[in-house]
Amino acid sequence: MPTETFEFQVEARQLLQMMIHSIYSNKDVFLRELVSNASDALDKLRLEALRDDSLGADVSDLHIDIETDKQARTLTVRDNGIGMSHEEVVQLIGTIANSGTAKFLRELKEAEDSTAAEGLIGQFGVGFYASFMVADEVTLLTRRAGESQGTRWASTGEGTYTIETVDSAPQGTSVTLRLKPEDTDDRLYDYTAPWKIREIVKRYSDFITWPVRMAAETPADGTEDTGEGSGAAPREPDTLNSMKALWARSRDEVKDDEYHELYKHISHDWIAPLETIRLQAEGTFEYQALLFIPSHAPQDLFMQGYKRGIQLYVKRVFIMDDCEALMPPYLRFVKGVVDAQDLSLNVSREILQQDRQIQLMHRRLAKKVLSTVKDMMSADPERYATFWREFGRVLKEGLLSDFENRDAILGVASFATTHDKEEPTTLRQYVERMKDGQEHIYYLTGESRQAIENSPHMEAFRAKGVEVLLLTDPVDEVWVEAEPEFDGKKLRSVAKGEVELGTDEEKKEAATERENRQQEYADLLTWMTDRLGETVKEVRLSSRLTVSPACIVSDTHDVTPALENMYRAMGQPVPQVKRILELNPEHPLVSGLNRAHTERGEDAGTGLEETAELLHDLALLAEGGELGDPSRFVRLMADRLERTL
Repeated sequence: MPTETFEFQVEARQLLQMMIHSIYSNKDVFLRELVSNASDALDKLRLEALRDDSLGADVSDLHIDIETDKQARTLTVRDNGIGMSHEEVVQLIGTIANSGTAKFLRELKEAEDSTAAEGLIGQFGVGFYASFMVADEVTLLTRRAGESQGTRWASTGEGTYTIETVDSAPQGTSVTLRLKPEDTDDRLYDYTAPWKIREIVKRYSDFITWPVRMAAETPADGTEDTGEGSGAAPREPDTLNSMKALWARSRDEVKDDEYHELYKHISHDWIAPLETIRLQAEGTFEYQALLFIPSHAPQDLFMQGYKRGIQLYVKRVFIMDDCEALMPPYLRFVKGVVDAQDLSLNVSREILQQDRQIQLMHRRLAKKVLSTVKDMMSADPERYATFWREFGRVLKEGLLSDFENRDAILGVASFATTHDKEEPTTLRQYVERMKDGQEHIYYLTGESRQAIENSPHMEAFRAKGVEVLLLTDPVDEVWVEAEPEFDGKKLRSVAKGEVELGTDEEKKEAATERENRQQEYADLLTWMTDRLGETVKEVRLSSRLTVSPACIVSDTHDVTPALENMYRAMGQPVPQVKRILELNPEHPLVSGLNRAHTERGEDAGTGLEETAELLHDLALLAEGGELGDPSRFVRLMADRLERTL
């Protein structure tokens, strides 16, 4: 058959060169990746054979073989799994089909240490390419189950690869590496040494479901062994891994390192997880779960098409790699395994969405993760801080979708606050610090902490020392609209409705003062409401301002401007909502405007009208809003400045 030569994608070639030149500090991981790929191929064949009786594949002895040739300096990892078609080899091996490749390479180059670099590679999932760290040439021979012809792929990693169709190829896939010379100074070991192979498989792949086999060692002198003494060589190949499912073993039998290696295997992450969660349900519906909270967020967590979900097994048989039905979207960062006892082996994603047992597991697993995070808050605040920094933004999505667990999510949430510039606070801590007479948990949303702290809406709260949550994530604009409660206290925006701060006595005094001021400013407020009627629904006196002349607030149940813009960006039509202009009667500009209006009465003229308009526009700019007519604002402001000269 003709041999075709192709060039790697530019980015794939760059990635190969970076990996070849020692991005990994531990080159042993190449074998773990090859064994992991082989294990996945065996899982897929087992599942395919259960679903398709006509496949004709032999599944009686599914296994992984590792062969070494010290003279030829080759190492081969072979499986009798699902294999790949010619088209799959072209698509999967020659290219890196991921829109984030350029960003990944840039971050990889910027990584300051090898640990950071390994973490990035783990996120990207390019395990097959790790072979080129230890090999001068890689050859892949594969035949997909059910097909008659196979495919051979070969490359030195220099920029090109060859593909040819072969008539005789065993079912499955074999990857043969022509190894580089040993160089222990560069942590490049002799990967033909049986002891080294055993060490790597035991460390990284002991939990693999399928047997990983290697030919038994022969005596050093080459004579036939009689079976006596320490050099006995059994006829059957050695099985290097225990094949014990970690989730089926008791906690006392398993070391943390073993859990971490399982996590790395299923998540393709190189950094140990932040938390390991075990769950065993017994009774009418039995299942076991082993879940992991990563220690860092993947770079594509918020990208469309992010692969989420838990591995689903039924009685130790692999069913699905990313079972989304087991975990809500806001916990999509959780990795792990669920092994159920009573599900059908022949299930589809559509069936799982409707399955009552899956729904029960979904609820139980979500509650277990949230309760684990709650325990982490009290037992290990430092680890909790890491969790919230990495996943708090996505967890808050649950406040929009999981009403059953809303209280639990609020209970494990942390927020930036005016109480401390560095440390976030929980709602429990906020409530414990609330002042006498304070009825609500106050918050303000905005693009940044600085923008929120400088907002006019904060002035009275700052003056009275009332703590305010500073919410800067886009999702915050949405979930707070539902006016959730925590510990009987409603969350209340400082930019909405009327504000009453202080003790009951202080509130009474403020109400009396407000009534007196209301009478003094009644005519001005009526006149301004009439003149600005196209842009505001009301002009009133403010109890939240101490420094600024004016601010714009929303009515208690109105949609905020930021949320309006968000809906419009998603293509949803939203009617324009008129807001309220609040004036600070203590400010010289406002008191002067009131005095001028009182003196001129109905003959106020365009000068005062323009001043009222400027007052509104200044308030709009102070909160980061957009002017309806910027050029008019500039013209009016320039005119006013000219008069001061």
